[in-house]
Order: sequence, then structure tokens, then C-alpha cells
Amino acid sequence: MLSDRDLFARLVAFDTTSHLSNLPMVEFLQEYLDRPGVRIRSLPSDGGDKANLLVSTGPERVDGTGLLLSGHMDVVPAEEPDWRSDPFTLTEVGETLVARGAADMKGFLALATNRFAAIDPTRLRAPLVLLFTHDEETGTMGARRFSETWTDRESLPRSVVIGEPTSLQVVRAHKGMLRLRLTFEGKAAHSGYPHLGRSAIEPAASVIVALGRLRREMEAERPAHGDEFPEVPFAALNVGTVNGGSAANVIPAQCTVGLSVRLLPGMTAADMTERVRQTVIRTAGETPFTLEHVSESPAMMLAEDAPIYRQLAGAVGQQGSRSVMFATDAGWLQRMGLECVLFGPGSIEVAHRPNEFVPTAELLRAGHVLDDLIQQRCAAP
Repeated sequence: MLSDRDLFARLVAFDTTSHLSNLPMVEFLQEYLDRPGVRIRSLPSDGGDKANLLVSTGPERVDGTGLLLSGHMDVVPAEEPDWRSDPFTLTEVGETLVARGAADMKGFLALATNRFAAIDPTRLRAPLVLLFTHDEETGTMGARRFSETWTDRESLPRSVVIGEPTSLQVVRAHKGMLRLRLTFEGKAAHSGYPHLGRSAIEPAASVIVALGRLRREMEAERPAHGDEFPEVPFAALNVGTVNGGSAANVIPAQCTVGLSVRLLPGMTAADMTERVRQTVIRTAGETPFTLEHVSESPAMMLAEDAPIYRQLAGAVGQQGSRSVMFATDAGWLQRMGLECVLFGPGSIEVAHRPNEFVPTAELLRAGHVLDDLIQQRCAAP
């Protein structure tokens, strides 16, 4: 068995950028964890080039007891020129460990994996389960596939810790993420003969202005659960991309607008999509358009009296509730009836940036907290 540091380095060395396959890392983890008393399932993606990994040990129970530790295996690209070291080599810099995925979230994956590997299955009174997912960074697609295809939900522990970088705070609520794509259709023509064409960009521009008005309207609203997110207590709409036209002397035949909405708990993707659609209909006139649903990551909120939240918050001495504005796999797992909290070393503020790092002290403390939590939740007295 490797040390936490050495296993962390091995996991970082797998380039699991979301557009690449994660199967080499899945196969390594399967081999690393395989032994008597361990049940391993590799759950392939639609295309078969990626997989979720579900590993369990201890008694098979259907009463929801035990503990599930979860995290995503994919990372965002590391193409920024500002990296001062190889992003896929774990590098010690002062009191930190630097690499792509150091905070988000291969440090946690290494801790969870090693604690599982060290467990004697015969000494467990309740199951310990690992769920590592694919494609979280591109829309929580691995967690969605798991939630929609895994039929033996009763066999899973109800309490879930997802190792997102929270600086060792225990988070019980996060916003969701809805991604939409608008495509406007025009008619191409030489710009010297404008009567022969129809611009797709001009109506798209009018719609973008209207979406700006919708954004401001939503910012003035105070929907349910907004008080859980005091910094941004509303659904936040963002027009993120605009692409259209081919040349300045060609009337553009198509324009595509990408937008996202950060949904609060209790909001539905269908209702928000319809709100956007009606805004477009009122503005676009006769211009043909399509509104596509690109992806959805549901919001998550756990009751303050949920046992896993109270137990973990007590372990770290946390007073008061914590929430985050980013989406995670927890939204889909919650829809399976699981009770999820976010807890992990590192900060979201350094994730997705060059020279991403995790403080060594946080990694060490997170390991101790997980040791105690597994002992309390799973081990025989």
C-alpha cells in the first residue's frame, strides 16, 4: 500500500482531462483496491471510453447505514502558460502540493482510496463505499448517469461525503447549473445585396439585450432558499458565448448564443428554460431559433439536522451553515435519496487555475477526520 502522498502523486500523473478517457486511472484503482471482501464495479459511460467506479466492502445492508465517499476523477485542462511546474507531476512548493487536480480533487481521492484500502472488511458493521465519477467538470454527467441507471439504491449508504475543495468546511447547500444554447437562423448573402439575405446576428443581439434585462429582473427577486446564499441570493444568468457569421462582407446565416443559469434549490430546469424561451419569443420576432438544453447539474440542500452534517460539522468545530455557488455531483446523488455534504482539503479559489495547490496541513487533517468518521460510521465497536 502506498503512502497518501505517493498515491496522490500516482493519481495526479493520470491525465484525466475531461476530453480524455479516464479508463487507465479506473483500471489502476481497481487493481489497487482488489482483495477478498471487496466488491468492485466499473460502470461504463454511454460511449464506453470512460467509467464510473463503485467499490464497496463490509456487510451488504439495505438500511442505509455506513458511509459513501465520493469524488470525480476528471480535471479541467492545464494549458495555461503560467504553470511553474509540470501540472501532471505532484510538486512540493513550501507547505503546499501543486498539480492539476491537487485541490479539485485528487487529493481527496487519494485519502478516500487509502482509507478504504486499509480497512479490514471483517471488522466492519456497516458498508464503506467509494463512488468515483467521470465528467463532473463538463456537466456532472457521470453522476447523472449513475443516478439514472443504478437500480440497487437500497444497498448504498445514505450518508455521502463528496470531497470538493471546501477548505475543510462542511457545506450543506449549493446552487445548480443549467446550460442552454440558442441558435438563430438567417440567410446568407453578399453584403452588397442585403435584400437577398437575412441577418442572424441582429436578432441575436436584440435577444442578448433582452436576456440582460431578464438577468437584472432575476437579481431583484428573492426566491425561496435565497437566504442560504447571502452573496448571491438569486438565480444568476450569464450570457457566456456568442458565435456567428463568417466574414464582414457576408450576411450571417447563423448565430449561436451560449448561456447558463445558476439555479437555487427548489427551482426546476424546465421552468427556467421556459422563462428564457418566452423572453426570446417576445424579442426575436419572426427569426427562426432553437433553444437546446445542453446540460443540467441540480442544486443541493441538506437539512441542518441531518446526521452526517451534524457529525462532520462537530468534528471540525464548525458553527453555522455553509453554502457554495458552484454545482457538484451532489445534486444528482441527492435525487437518489442520499444525504450529501461537501468536505475536502484545498480551496475552490485555486481550482481551475495554473499552479493549483492544496495545503499539506489540510490534506493531513482531512485524512484524520475521515479516519474518525469511518470508525464511527462503519467499524465494529
